Amino acid sequence: MLLSLRRVGLRLIQVFGLAIALVLLLATPVLAANTAVNFSYADLARQDFSHQDLTKSVFAAADLRDSNFEDSNLTFSILTEAILLNANLKGANLTGSLVDRVSLDFADLRDANFTEAIATRTRFYEADITGADFTDAVMDGYQVKLLCERASGINSVTGVATRDSLGCR
Repeated sequence: MLLSLRRVGLRLIQVFGLAIALVLLLATPVLAANTAVNFSYADLARQDFSHQDLTKSVFAAADLRDSNFEDSNLTFSILTEAILLNANLKGANLTGSLVDRVSLDFADLRDANFTEAIATRTRFYEADITGADFTDAVMDGYQVKLLCERASGINSVTGVATRDSLGCR
């Protein structure tokens, strides 16, 4: 009797384990369909990510110097501590993204959308922000002041003037 209870218990554990494995296998295509990718700490200098859907992707502390993100969807992505020196983000959508402590020096940000992005302690030195939309973005006041000195243009997608989106006087 005790031996048969053990066998039943072991069978239940095996069946339960197989059921979990089956659920995980069936869930894999759903997970694979997600466009989010994790490139944390990767050396991605000079890579071409243009015209891609990179929604919710992670580029934390990645080296993205001279990389091309033109017209890419980076909505809700994480770029914390990424290096985007001289990167091309022309027309990129960074809505709701975490872009804090990022170096965007000399980057092409023409027509980029930073709506509701968090861009604290981020540098934009010599970045071309013509037509970029920073509506409701969280940014350091001194960076906003520096950006206002050269803000111009209207975003072709949102129709918002760069100066207005920064709250320039």
